[in-house]
Amino acid sequence: MKINIKRDSVVCYEVEAKNQTLLEVLNEIKITQDGSLSYNSGCRSSVCGSCAVRVNGREVLACSYHVQDGDFVEPLNNAHIIRDLVADMDKAYAFNVKAKAYQSSISSTILLSHEDEKLNEVQSDCILCGSCYSACPVYAVNSEFLGPFSLTRVWRYVSDKRELNKKEKIDNIQINGVWDCTLCNACTLVCPQGISSKADIEKLRARSVMFGYMDPSFSNFGGGLSF
Repeated sequence: MKINIKRDSVVCYEVEAKNQTLLEVLNEIKITQDGSLSYNSGCRSSVCGSCAVRVNGREVLACSYHVQDGDFVEPLNNAHIIRDLVADMDKAYAFNVKAKAYQSSISSTILLSHEDEKLNEVQSDCILCGSCYSACPVYAVNSEFLGPFSLTRVWRYVSDKRELNKKEKIDNIQINGVWDCTLCNACTLVCPQGISSKADIEKLRARSVMFGYMDPSFSNFGGGLSF
């Protein structure tokens, strides 16, 4: 079986693999063929998200993807590549700070019911793999886009009824945020946790309207029609 890995150039490795995960194959290559091959791994159980890469143009977790003959493996998109399959995700994580994607002010008197917890249970399952960040096409034209990675986390806290600064969070995602998304759904398709950032962004848009915002592209139209 041949596996093609993008390094400084594309390197083809031949391996004996039968129903093996990509991470298992990468480990085998590193041990038996090329000790200089670099990649990330952690839990090996699809929990930590550190082994995310692209295979045949699609984001996957190396520890869960089973290799096929001729697979083309490359690092994540939209990130500085440190070496081989190791992507520097610092910029992606920094968007969480810019988006204020954290609980900033919580009421100690409001208790959550089981139904309340279900509202953002899926969003809480994010493993920070960066697959949605890599798959997002908006970064090709706007490198400052907050992105699905951070916006879905904003919804996680905006939807929490204990959060007292919801408007502040909505105010903060109007520029390079919810209106810049194309709603292409590429992020949802590659999320290993089944999180739909597209749906979360649509909810954030609806919440933005409730706070008096509108799609800025509509503000460029005015005056009606002339003939």
